[in-house]
Amino acid sequence: MGEFVVTVTFSIKAGHTVEFREAMLANAADSIALEPGCRLFDVCEAADGAEIFLYEIYDDKAAFDAHLATEHFRRFDRLVSPWVIEKRIATYVRLGATTRSHKSGH
Repeated sequence: MGEFVVTVTFSIKAGHTVEFREAMLANAADSIALEPGCRLFDVCEAADGAEIFLYEIYDDKAAFDAHLATEHFRRFDRLVSPWVIEKRIATYVRLGATTRSHKSGH
């Protein structure tokens, strides 16, 4: 079976986008650095800053469940919960990927 993919879309309260973004980027960095089962943690922002979209890849569901139990995730979740209007989560199994390396200056 393929890797476990999680997408999360956060709708953020006005006035909290900067602090939410900073907390999310720190959580993503900790997830990659501290969790061997976390393979990718992309953080994307809507042009108006009102939504943050996450694309996360884990070895399997157990690795994602372990992510939810980490201290850095629990700390992040407690911090940002008051700033969130809505949180939408979906999960998938990764079937494959086609990628191209990013070239400087393009």
